[in-house]
Amino acid sequence: MVPSTAGPAAPSSRVPAPHTGSVNRSTILERSGQEPARRFNALADPARLTILARLRVESRCVCELREELGLASNLLSYHLRILREAGLVSGARHGRRVEYRIEADGLEALRQDLEAITVGDAP
Repeated sequence: MVPSTAGPAAPSSRVPAPHTGSVNRSTILERSGQEPARRFNALADPARLTILARLRVESRCVCELREELGLASNLLSYHLRILREAGLVSGARHGRRVEYRIEADGLEALRQDLEAITVGDAP
């Protein structure tokens, strides 16, 4: 091993950033009170976009979606909850089956949100 010829390390000139606490994305959305943020957040995951694409064709049972997408039940339930809370899908129980379908009103609200942003009339 070759001994180091450099002297002692100089003190760091970086000033540590103040601690602002942890960031919880769900809390940010709740505090924003803006439904557009909730709807856009629902589209921010490839799995949720795939779910919407599958439901675009026809309503599907959770068991069908799980098989088609290869997602674990708990993960699929999580994604469906996000989409439900955003108003983009709804579920109806038929015995032991839960059928999900796209909510046209939710998609229309999303279209209006995007139009408001692009035209400059943001909420």
